[in-house]
Amino acid sequence: MRELRFGRKGAAKGQATGMVVFLHGYGADGADLLGLADVLGPHLPAVAFVAPDAPERCIGGGFGYQWFPIPWLDGSPQEAAEAGLVAASRDLNGFLDARLEEEGLTPESLVLVGFSQGAMMSLHVAPRRSQAVAGVVAISGRLLRPEALAAEAVVKPPVLLVHGDQDPVVPFDDMGKAGDALVAAGFPTYGHVMQGTGHGIAPDGLGVALQFIRERLGAG
Repeated sequence: MRELRFGRKGAAKGQATGMVVFLHGYGADGADLLGLADVLGPHLPAVAFVAPDAPERCIGGGFGYQWFPIPWLDGSPQEAAEAGLVAASRDLNGFLDARLEEEGLTPESLVLVGFSQGAMMSLHVAPRRSQAVAGVVAISGRLLRPEALAAEAVVKPPVLLVHGDQDPVVPFDDMGKAGDALVAAGFPTYGHVMQGTGHGIAPDGLGVALQFIRERLGAG
């Protein structure tokens, strides 16, 4: 298992009553999303915000990181993508367990917030953990292996799907496909469409995510 480097903001260590872990997209890094803590933090004063770097350097170019290869972007074989997902899932689970222990928190005090490939990781890992996290916010992502979700889900945390209807990178239709699979598998599922938004996070999407996080962590 690989250790993930990370940044942290928010409530002081040992004083947090909840934790939000940001999972960045393909080719980015943890710092790319950790800045959201500056916006969310005033509304969640007792929450720690953590953002790791994915475990691998992005092979598709740039200076960022990837959770797993994406064949249609980087030319990698499908087998490498599948192996990368397995390895990154193991790394992320170890990271989450370590951070929870470090903060003195339990899984029901944790919300995962993923963007793009980070959303894919959130939706893949959270249902397969032994204990449910408080919730998952998946922004501009997709559900990997939807056909396996019902059979492989160990827990069913609430999920908020957020997607721009003009997304040129991860098609907007993927939001509906994820929602259908999650509902069919028995997950409490919510959705918000960012009208006129491409592959990004619009203010209205962030506002809906904040309300979801507040509700899941008992902060409002």
